[in-house]
Formats: sequence, structure tokens, C-alpha cells
Amino acid sequence: MPQRPGGSEQSPGWSPNMWGLVRFLLAWLGGWGCMGRLAAPARAWAGSRGSPGAALLRTRRSWVWNQFFVIEEYAGPEPVLIGKLHSDVDRGEGRTKYLLTGEGAGTVFVIDEATGNIHVTKSLDREEKAQYVLLAQAVDRASNRPLEPPSEFIIKVQDINDNPPIFPLGPYHATVPEMSNVGTSVIQVTAHDADDPSYGNSAKLVYTVLDGLPFFSVDPQTGVVRTAIPNMDRETQEEFLVVIQAKDMGGHMGGLSGSTTVTVTLSDVNDNPPKFPQSLYQFSVVETAGPGTLVGRLRAQDPDLGDNALMAYSILDGEGSEAFSISTDSQGRDGLLTIRKPLDFETRRSYSFRVEATNTLIDPAYLRRGPFKDVASVRVAVQDAPEPPAFTQAAYHLAVPENKAPGTLVGQVSAADLDSPASPIRYSILPHSDPERCFSIEPEDGTIRTAVPLDREARVWHNLTVLATELDSSAQASRVQVAIQTLDENDNAPQLAEPYDTFVCDSAPPGQLIQVIRALDRDEVGNSSRVSLQGPLGPDANFTVRDNRDGSASLLLPSRPAPPRQAPYLVPIELWDWGQPALSSTATVTVSVCRCRPDGSVASCWPEAQLSPAGLSTGALLAIVTCVGTLLALVVLFVALRRQKQEALMVLEEEDVRENIITYDDEGGGEEDTEAFDISALQNPDGAALPAPGPPARRDVLPRARAPRQPRPPGPADVAQLLALRLREADDDPSVPPYDSVQVYGYEGRGSSCGSLSSLGSGSEAGGAPGPAEPLDDWGPLFRTLAELYGVKEPPGP
Repeated sequence: MPQRPGGSEQSPGWSPNMWGLVRFLLAWLGGWGCMGRLAAPARAWAGSRGSPGAALLRTRRSWVWNQFFVIEEYAGPEPVLIGKLHSDVDRGEGRTKYLLTGEGAGTVFVIDEATGNIHVTKSLDREEKAQYVLLAQAVDRASNRPLEPPSEFIIKVQDINDNPPIFPLGPYHATVPEMSNVGTSVIQVTAHDADDPSYGNSAKLVYTVLDGLPFFSVDPQTGVVRTAIPNMDRETQEEFLVVIQAKDMGGHMGGLSGSTTVTVTLSDVNDNPPKFPQSLYQFSVVETAGPGTLVGRLRAQDPDLGDNALMAYSILDGEGSEAFSISTDSQGRDGLLTIRKPLDFETRRSYSFRVEATNTLIDPAYLRRGPFKDVASVRVAVQDAPEPPAFTQAAYHLAVPENKAPGTLVGQVSAADLDSPASPIRYSILPHSDPERCFSIEPEDGTIRTAVPLDREARVWHNLTVLATELDSSAQASRVQVAIQTLDENDNAPQLAEPYDTFVCDSAPPGQLIQVIRALDRDEVGNSSRVSLQGPLGPDANFTVRDNRDGSASLLLPSRPAPPRQAPYLVPIELWDWGQPALSSTATVTVSVCRCRPDGSVASCWPEAQLSPAGLSTGALLAIVTCVGTLLALVVLFVALRRQKQEALMVLEEEDVRENIITYDDEGGGEEDTEAFDISALQNPDGAALPAPGPPARRDVLPRARAPRQPRPPGPADVAQLLALRLREADDDPSVPPYDSVQVYGYEGRGSSCGSLSSLGSGSEAGGAPGPAEPLDDWGPLFRTLAELYGVKEPPGP
């Protein structure tokens, strides 16, 4: 009941307990959303009924209200009354006006301004909006003056079970290893219910398996899917489709439900050993197939996948592993059988061995299922094929000395036909490998011989290609390289490394080095390449040649100075090697005597002093050409006269014993001058007449005092050493003529200032002092003539 402000009236007969009951009922009605009450301001109450003068004052709430409720999804033809607002200041006079503001005011919720009744105008969805916050106020209708302060209140939408469970993450995919134990967790599924979980059982879910039994189960409360049977085999069934249902209302009847699918795939484990589909494999290969050729493929079947199916292959028998090898292909599944070494049909026609396949990755948990390997037999048949002839060697290295007559045996090559039956072989030399036709080969036996004499200095190696061809099939042929080395012999006399034309100053002191002379020998056998050099000897020699014993010699001035002259000196140099047989030659070094400046440079030489440093005129050139032509005519005439004289002397060749020396084939410079000798110079000088007064014409015409003979060195006789000793004695003896050769050089003979190089006659004891006895007679009949020339015959014994 509204109270009068400041009044103390009570309804007759209402005790305090009755007032408490009223307040409880009002609160209860407000709690159910039926009504809200606006109260008057607080007033004073008497402290007790016996003391009317003592008043007790207290403040009461302006709004007495609770939450209003509205059921969701409720729809009717008329707006639904959900509650009522009332103020204590409203005395029913129509002066109070109720206002409603806030969420949904005027659209979702409307209020009767006079009575304060609140209605909802449309159906509400709690999942869209669970509650609304509104503001209520009482104002004076005439002046709109607030009669009470505004206050908030809430209208809640009460939930009903109108949303089924859903799986937001479905459908699901899961993997579990095959052969897993019972209860192995696969995946957890989760459903959501949009209903209010705090109100009833609308959002209480229970999970069940609709499809997938008996392989899988699900936990009703958590949604965890597990395996329900043991030893599920991927090779039998790899994929399962499981349907899971979620039902609200705790799974009771009348609840809503939703479902999802779980695709479960069994992952592979290595639970299957490899197995060959057949126990015997047969292959064939041609014998000409080389190492590395693929013979065949072997595959052991393994139903496992990936790394669990990888295999390694091996050959168990040693006989097969020597001829063949097996490896795994890049995918790790097939075994590739290849040739390891060349095969020969004539030697062996088939091979039999065993091959083992083993898993490379083995899971110990499944060893109880048996050994993870398998064995199969392999037989390889070798097929015959036409083969070219095979040489006994991959290459041949032969040698033959130079200068041998054509037809000299060099060596032999040999090839055989490996086919059965064997065919005869024919040999030939490919023309492009021997363009000069230096060799020939016997077609039947492969014997190689020389076709022409070989010269090592012209070519050391000859590389031939020999072709072996089957007589029955010319297409079957093979080649081999034959290297033939030309062996060296001492067939080249030493010679100077280059022509030497040098000079010496006219003021040079005795013993001065003029030129270092170098020699070379094209041979390379033993001591053949060792060259010794020697020049003119004796006190009358204009120059001295000193052998350096390294293939060179030093040309020096003698102790006495050379006589001045305008023409250059021609110094003869004798060169010989130490080969067997020893070869020698003679060369000439031209030495000009020049006038030199104090610093040693050449000022002028005698032949050049008469030449003008200016250029030659046309007339001078014509004069020189004329002189050269005249000299050539004189030379031709001189050669013709020499030939006529030689024909005249041919009659005396057989009568003159000394003429036999001419027939020796001496090598070296000057051989071409043997036809121009003067036999008068070879007569015995002992019977010659005394020379005319003046300088001697030739040293070989009138012998002078003979030098004593040097004693023979002790020890066994060395023919080469003894001949060199006697030759040196003859060279040092200026009283003997050159009887050892009929070669007449341009600087030898009568009137030559260089003297003679001959040593013939130096060993004669006629007119000289007797020398020591020589053992040349003991050398046999081959050296009888030499003993007569150089030795002294011992008197016959008694």
C-alpha cells in the first residue's frame, strides 16, 4: 500500500508480521518477473507503540524489482505481458507516466505509459542475444518532471533445447599404425551445443559410434576414438570410415543429435617379409657383352610400403659373384644383375647361383613373424657370338739394329680365333702406319721383317698397326699396335758442332785462348758419343789444340807467335769417337790475324784491309761476277785434268802395294779428295834428292832426325790403346811422310805451311835407333801387315 508522506497511519489490525509477509510476496512476485513496484519516500515510524512521541525514521528503496524473464522462441498472436512497473507516487489519478528506454525498448519491448505493463512484441532467440538491459522511469504526465530517479533492470531470455550438437572441425582424418593394440588412441572429436549449458541438460552431450563397429569405439564423455580390436592389417583393409554421433539432453530420448565422419587410415609397419614370386630365374647373355651390361631384373614381392619395402640383394655363391654382381635400383625394390668380368662361351656356357633378398629396415617387434629375407636360384646361359681374333699381347714392343740388310727379322705377332671351330688368321700392316714401307709381315705367321735398311738418326721409333683377319670372315678383324725401336750403331763419324771462322789479334800473347771448338756425334751407343779432338802437333805448328775431354777443345796460340800473313790460317782438326769400330773425321777451323784496338776489338783484318768500306758500284759488281765465272771455268778444267790423270794411274793400282791403303773406307771429311792425290808424294823420301837451298817445300819429302820410340806400357796388350800410342808417336815425329792415307787436302802437300797429318812411316826403324821389341807378331795373321809397318821383326831363333 502506498504510504502518505510523513504520515503514521496503518491499516487497522495489520501487525508487523503481516507487513513482512506482504514484502515477501512482493519480492517473490518481482523475482518471477511479474511486477516491479515504485515506493514512496521513506518516512518516520514510531519507535514503539507505547511511546508515540519517540519516532524512528529509515530510508526505503525507490525501486523494488527483480529480473524479468521471457521464454525464447515463444510466439503468439498478441504481445506477451512479461511484467509490470508501479511507483508509490502513482495514486491512480492518471498523473504518472511510465517511460522505458534501453536495448530493444519500443521495438522488442513496449510499455503501457499509464499502467506500466511491459510486453514483448516478437519471438526472441537466446543464442542470438541472452539478455537485454533497460532503463525504467516515472515522470509527471503534465510536466514530464521525474517523479523517481531512473533505474536499470534486466530482461533475460530463458533457454529452451532448440539447437542440435554440431562438430565444427569435422569431418576428421586420422592415422593409426596397423597391428596396434586394443585401446590405441586414434583421435578426439568434439561437438558444440549452442544451448545454455547452465540451464538444464540442453547442452549435455553424449558420444556414440554409429558406424565403424567393431573396429573402433568412442568415449561417451570425451569423444576420444580408440581401436576396438587387435592386429588390424593394412594389407587387408587400409582405410575405415567411422561415424560418430553427439546427442544432447544427456543422451536421453527427446534430445537433439549431430554426427560427423572420421576417416581412419592404417599406416604401414614392416610386418611382411620379402618373397620371391618364383624359385628359379633364367637369363641369357651374349659372350661379347662387356662388364656392366645388364643381364636381368629380380624383384622380391613385399606388400609393405615405403622404407619398409626397401630391399638389398646379394649373391650367395662365390662362383656367381666372380662373374656377376647384383645391386638395388634407385627405388630400392628391384635387383639389377650385371656382368662383372668378360664372359667366354668357349670356356663356360652357363652359371648357376643363388640370390638373397633382405629388408634393409627390420622392426624387432615383428621378428616373430619369421626371417625378413628370401632366396631364389638364378641360371645365366652364355650365348656364343662371332668374335674377332685376339692377340696374345695388348701391344708389342720390338727392336732391330740400324743399317741391317732388308729381310732382317724384327719379331713376330700372334693372334688366335676364339670361336669354335677356329678360323685361320691372316696378318697385314695397315698402310697408313708404315707409309715408307720400311717393314713387311708374313701373312700366315705374323713375322715382321725389315724391307729397307733403317737409320736411327733419321727415325728412332716406327709405330705400326697390324691387322689380324679371319680367313673365313673378313669382317672379324682386330688390330694391335707394334712399336719398333731402331737400335743405334756407331755409323756416324764425329763432326764440329758448327763451322768455325774466328780471328786472333796480331798482338795477342802466346798461349791465349782463341776459340772453344765443340764437336758432336749423332750416335748414342756406348763410347760412340764420346768425342776426342786433336790438332797439328810439333814445334812448327802455328796453333795448339787442347782436348778438354768433354766433347770440346780449346784453340790456343803456341808458345811462339804466329808469323804475320795476310791470308787466314786453316787449322786442321781431327775428331774421333771411342765406339766399336772407332770412326774419325777431319775438319778445318779458319783463323784470321787481325789488327786490334787497345780494348781488344777488331780494327781491321788482312783480307779486309784492301776492301773499301763504301758500297760497290755496278762496274765493280760486274767485275766480281766475271772473276767468279773465270774461277769456275778454271775449277772445271782442273777437275777434268785430275780425272784424266787418275785414269792413267789405274794401271799401277795392282802393282803398288802402298796403293792398298786407298781401299780402306775411312770416314770423315776429305774422302772425296782421294781421287785427286799425287802418287809422287808417296815415294820413299829416303832415296829422294837433296832439296834446293831455301825453306823446305814439304816435310814428307826429306826425312829428318827421327824421334825415339816411347816404351810400351806394362800390362796386357790393348790394341786400341797401343794403336793410339803409335799414332801419337807418328804425329809427334816430323821426319816421316804421310804414308797412312792417300788423301790430299787443299792445305796438305808440297808447300803447305800447316805440315802433314800423316803418321805413315813413323814406325819404320830405317835409319833410326833400334827400339824395343814389339809383340805385334803375336797378334796373328790379321795384323801381319801392321806388324811389318810399325814393328821390328825379331831375328829368328837359333
